[in-house]
Amino acid sequence: MNATPPAGDFYASLPLFRDFTQVMDPGLFKPLPGDWMVGTADVVQSTKAIAENRYKAVNMAGAAVIVAVTNAMAGRDFPFVFGGDGASFAVPAPDAALAREALAATAAWVRDDLDLALRIGMVSVAEIRSHGLDVRVARYAPSENISIAMFAGGGMAFADAAMKRGEIAMAPAPPGTKPDLSGLSCRYEEIPASRGVVLSLVVAPAPAANADDFRATVEDIARIVEKTPNASRPVPGQRLRLIWPPQGFELEARASRKPGEALWTRRIKVLARTLFAFVVMRFGIKIGNFIPAKYTRELVDNSDFRKFDDSLRMVLDCTPELADEIERHLAVCAANGVVRYGTRRQHAAMMTCFTPSPTSSNHVHFIDGALGGYAMAAKAMKASAAGG
Repeated sequence: MNATPPAGDFYASLPLFRDFTQVMDPGLFKPLPGDWMVGTADVVQSTKAIAENRYKAVNMAGAAVIVAVTNAMAGRDFPFVFGGDGASFAVPAPDAALAREALAATAAWVRDDLDLALRIGMVSVAEIRSHGLDVRVARYAPSENISIAMFAGGGMAFADAAMKRGEIAMAPAPPGTKPDLSGLSCRYEEIPASRGVVLSLVVAPAPAANADDFRATVEDIARIVEKTPNASRPVPGQRLRLIWPPQGFELEARASRKPGEALWTRRIKVLARTLFAFVVMRFGIKIGNFIPAKYTRELVDNSDFRKFDDSLRMVLDCTPELADEIERHLAVCAANGVVRYGTRRQHAAMMTCFTPSPTSSNHVHFIDGALGGYAMAAKAMKASAAGG
């Protein structure tokens, strides 16, 4: 058994890669220590919430998982992935109790404040390996400011399926329990497609797929996207819009409300805070070390719009012709038994933000399609696999 770094240093010690076309390079992925815990969560009946035009709340619930665990761990770095209507993460054994408590509190908050049901679960990496699967992780750096975890080995998909079967399920915390969601917001308006369409896609290996064939398919998709400079990024800075009051102010009020605080009181505070932020951003006013133009540049660079967690997930701003090319390629690969996939075309993207400190550069911005995005793409994938 090779020696591994101390638990707190394992993830931070992994090398960074910047070229997303390398995402399937097995040499970049390292196995997590067996005593690490994998956590996963997803919104139950997210399709119904989407039909009720509540996908912003669904995205908020998914991002809240990541924010709550990050804050519980005092900002220590750990691997996580945002999935639109849920999230997954892994933490070292010494932080497992903190993560479990934050996960249960988040499920309670989603139930009490968003009127949604968040299914949650945790399982050890050792338990996952006992089923013949693995959890390997790599660090992708979309910018100099942040890194985003990529997962391989089938273990994250196993954890998600086990949670949905009730095998690793956890109960939400009691009513009124609130996680620390400091830094969570969704103040920006929808981001209209600048090239014609916002395409959300989810691509998973077919049950009997050859690993090399699946790897080649993912690499092909990445190359197709990358062949046109900047064709994929759905967050061009010049198209970001802030209005006041922001569309997501109610969600932010519910996320930031303190235990025992009246919601109307928090609404007033959030309206005042967001008005101040709107004026600062609208007129480019420098406040201490906060420079609006710098924050906006970082926001674009720190957008999380492509990832791999046993499945390829992307939200792309592209031409209809590029979307057609991607879908044709995926259809051929699916017919050959290599992949299962689903896509969702939309008029715009949406963004949920996690800004631990406005003066630090490590803020991250979770991107999804505005009309169901990842959740609807995953639903299409499941329907296709079932022959429906």
